[in-house]
Amino acid sequence: MVFIHDTEVSLRAAAALVNTLPGPDAVGGDRLQTQDDLDAYLAEFSYTGELRRDAAELAAVRANRPRLRALWDTDRDGAVPLVNAMLRDGRALPQLVIHDGFDWHIHATEPDAPLAMRMLIESAMAFVDVIRSDAWERVRVCAADDCADVYVDFSKNGSKRYCDTGNCGNRMNVNAYRRRKARESA
Repeated sequence: MVFIHDTEVSLRAAAALVNTLPGPDAVGGDRLQTQDDLDAYLAEFSYTGELRRDAAELAAVRANRPRLRALWDTDRDGAVPLVNAMLRDGRALPQLVIHDGFDWHIHATEPDAPLAMRMLIESAMAFVDVIRSDAWERVRVCAADDCADVYVDFSKNGSKRYCDTGNCGNRMNVNAYRRRKARESA
């Protein structure tokens, strides 16, 4: 599935943010606890505008995670009120902008809006594109039996089953191979 560049970047950033949540089995734990954790995230997924780098900003970014995770836990129609609530909460006002070597794209908040709000609105705008494209089947939770991380399948044929965060595809393939070999030798 081909989304425009800023939509794909926002979807990847949203999935990465959600994946900082502690897993259901608490293995790995919370991966967004400190300012250093947020700085590492922002080094990979940059956001324009003001960064305060304080405890309140970190807390607000952390608070976005369950709201975004909820998008992976529903269907296309169920996502609409969640996305609309995010847009309403941020008083989104989409505008075309060009800056920093990026061609025309949409910003829906002012540059001085709090980082957490800019992150939430950019994610919501990206999910608007997914919903409008009728591509909700690309919004997925990892199929590995020991992983609950999320991703958006950007593959051409829509066949991706595992996230990229925990080597899940390789691990599941090795497990399947070992089960086949055990059955053959039994």
